[in-house]
Amino acid sequence: MQSSQNIGIKIKVEIIRVWEFQVLDFKNRITITPDIRSGKSCIEGTRITVYDILEYLAGGMTEQEIPDDFPSLDQEAIRMVLAFAAAREYRLSDPLAA
Repeated sequence: MQSSQNIGIKIKVEIIRVWEFQVLDFKNRITITPDIRSGKSCIEGTRITVYDILEYLAGGMTEQEIPDDFPSLDQEAIRMVLAFAAAREYRLSDPLAA
């Protein structure tokens, strides 16, 4: 039987692996350009920021509704924003993850 500490370590390792995999995808979908939206993280090819998408979701829009209002986005872009935000929060909340 595994201790809860060992299980916690395994889960943390898996989160880090997922995060490392997602970072590769972020480079393809999330961009930071100093002269676009003051250098905020944007979905590639748009001026829509990660914050914008998170704000829409927090305001009650669904993952399916956002592309209806913004045809340049697909649901994969929305999922990438969520993964990016989760990975960033994880790195900010766990100094050992940096």
